Order: sequence, then structure tokens, then C-alpha cells
Amino acid sequence: MSDDKNLKDEAKESAKEFSEAAKETFGGENKKVLAGVLAILLGGLGVHKFILGYTKEGLIILVVTILLGVLTCGVAGWAMGVLGLIEGIIYLTKSDEEFYNTYQVGKKPWF
Repeated sequence: MSDDKNLKDEAKESAKEFSEAAKETFGGENKKVLAGVLAILLGGLGVHKFILGYTKEGLIILVVTILLGVLTCGVAGWAMGVLGLIEGIIYLTKSDEEFYNTYQVGKKPWF
């Protein structure tokens, strides 16, 4: 019985550590990893801009992708995807402190 209790306690502690690490990585004040990955995967939709609190810029990317993408047979959507890829790479190559100061504190909306 004591082995079962120890196993349960270890499982709870491990789950707590995982939860805290996930919150620190994805839900903390610095949204570098989340914004970078979303910019690479969904950059054409501007999701990374919404995550960083840049609603106007996110809507611009979304409208260009959808409306101009239809009018240009997808060329504008492709261009916004490339823009997202470039921004994602820029986000992920900056140091945590530099990213936080530039995009979250300094509110630099483009590149």
C-alpha cells in the first residue's frame, strides 16, 4: 500500500512540475515560442499578431490573405505566409529578453 501511495505522490508531483513548466513556456509573460511557432505555421492568417496583442496588424494580414488572396488567385495569401515565416524565424532567433522588450513592452508591430 505504501508503494501505491508513493507512486501516486510521485505522479502528482511530476504532473505539477509539467504543468508549471508548460505555463512558464506558453502562458508566461514572454510569448516568444508561442508567437514564433504560430507565425511559422499560421502566419498567413495573422494568428501570431493576435497572440502578441496587435489586433490591427492581425486583421490587416487576415484581410490581405482572404480578400486579396481571392483576387490574386492566392498570390497575396502566399506572400502573407512567407511574411509569417520570416517573422516566426525572427521571433525565435531573438533572445527572450530582446523579444520581450521589443515586441511586448516596446510594441513594435512589424518585424
